[in-house]
Amino acid sequence: MSLHDSIETDLRTAMKARDKERTSALRMAVAALKNRAVADGHGPQGRLDDEVVQQVLASEVKRRREAATAFRDAGRTESASKEEAEAAVYEAYLPQQLGDDELAAVVDQTIAELGAQGPQQMGQVMKAVMPKVQGRADGARVSALVKQRLA
Repeated sequence: MSLHDSIETDLRTAMKARDKERTSALRMAVAALKNRAVADGHGPQGRLDDEVVQQVLASEVKRRREAATAFRDAGRTESASKEEAEAAVYEAYLPQQLGDDELAAVVDQTIAELGAQGPQQMGQVMKAVMPKVQGRADGARVSALVKQRLA
């Protein structure tokens, strides 16, 4: 079963169980997937491959985390908690994120392979690292680590 089908099946299950929070989160995920399918020319009933579904979900997780931070900064903890709960629902469909040590090892290995010396070569290192950690590490996290290693 594809990831796209799995999400739609889980949505039906959540609806039958009357789980309002999970149903709401999964409905938004399905809507985002349909929007991406239409944008890619597949039509609203089109199926996306797992890699594209993971990209869409990662984007939604990032959006929810940013919204939660904004709500928390504004003193709206209830709304922030709701956004974080939705992000957690989406993260369940994504691959396990790399730990700090694993990410550091990938970055260090790439820097050694390229022979990068200073901050001016950050773009080259990022271009080489991102495909290796695609979907398993946030770009901002990778960027901060590369910047630290090249400084």
